Amino acid sequence: MIKELFLAFIVSIDIYLASAACCNSNIRIPFKSAFIIDLFSTAVMFISLSLSDIISNIITSDTCHIIGTVVLVVLGSLNITKSLLRNIIRLISEKGSLHLKIGNFSMFVRLCLDDAAADIDSSKVLSTGEAFFLAFAGSLDAAATGLSCGGTNISGVYAALSTFICGAAALTFGSLTGRKISSLNHDLSWLGGFLLLLFAIFTA
Repeated sequence: MIKELFLAFIVSIDIYLASAACCNSNIRIPFKSAFIIDLFSTAVMFISLSLSDIISNIITSDTCHIIGTVVLVVLGSLNITKSLLRNIIRLISEKGSLHLKIGNFSMFVRLCLDDAAADIDSSKVLSTGEAFFLAFAGSLDAAATGLSCGGTNISGVYAALSTFICGAAALTFGSLTGRKISSLNHDLSWLGGFLLLLFAIFTA
């Protein structure tokens, strides 16, 4: 159960940061939208873990475990790199040396740089459609992490339940502390990447 909770906590970090970014931008997340984000992440976690179990039955457990560890290390490294990129872009833009015309960017790229970009219509309220898109963009980590856990004896049911509870807590906590976290002026998504690396070591 410890592994399931740790996995859920890692996935919930991105949910918390997205909620905090919306709060800092005065974007309200209604209950239905919050439920969609939480449920989508939970479903992705359960499905990806179930698929990882199927894959682990096709190939040897050792091979599956090695592949999973490599995926976790790569994913963790990419998250840390993304966080560094966000901080660099923020620092350059604050100095007035960078002007991005993000209107021509795809929504996925915009969300990688700023979670608050999910409010497509600038209504300051996250609609159910916008919540679904935000959940989709943020669930890639959950999908990759779940798929990498084949052969690790992680329960998909317990992991999904833990993800739903942790996700709900992350959404609530993010809406309460968003402005305080954003005032630190640092992107904290590197923390999720660091924990993925730690999880890879923990399950090795």
